[in-house]
Amino acid sequence: MQISELVRRADVPLATVKFYIREGMLPPGRSTSATRAEYDEKHLDRLRLIRSLTIVAGLPLNRAKKILAVIDHPEGTIYDMLGRAIEALASSNPSDESAGDETNRYPRAAAALAALPPTYNASNERMAAFAQLDEALLAAEEAGIPITPARLRLYGDHIMAIARAEIDGMPAGDPEAALQYAVLGTALYEPILAAIRRLAHQNLTVNAR
Repeated sequence: MQISELVRRADVPLATVKFYIREGMLPPGRSTSATRAEYDEKHLDRLRLIRSLTIVAGLPLNRAKKILAVIDHPEGTIYDMLGRAIEALASSNPSDESAGDETNRYPRAAAALAALPPTYNASNERMAAFAQLDEALLAAEEAGIPITPARLRLYGDHIMAIARAEIDGMPAGDPEAALQYAVLGTALYEPILAAIRRLAHQNLTVNAR
């Protein structure tokens, strides 16, 4: 297909498509002349993926690019790649400095870890989500709604069950499908969880009237 058809089918502006190509997020089309190129269904799928990451998952371009890089350049085990995807999703990343222990660097996250169920015992400050948790806990404190240890334990139990179901659902015997599931599921399932949580809140308030 020509780029005009790609733009129409993907419902993405031409300037945006060209930007994605320049940024290396979308492969260029197959050149047919000095000024023309052909595109195929893979380009269309890629555009839809980029749109899902940036609009549905709400990722800024730099983090969407990191997710795409994990898919395009798989390294290590599926779990290694899942870890890289999680790091790309985190709004905060641990400092590169190795000095100091996690209690001093992320005191709120360290305290939360002590309140969480034992199934979180592998958590540490090198994980991007650790810094993100510390930042989120600080924001809640500053807003005057600090989270209690009891609520942390409650959240921890239910969220671990969700995470276990997601990991158990990873396709077996097909590394490429497993990679897509692990990386994209990490990015795209979070908005689903947030939406269901809001539906639950709305249902509880309606039923309480």
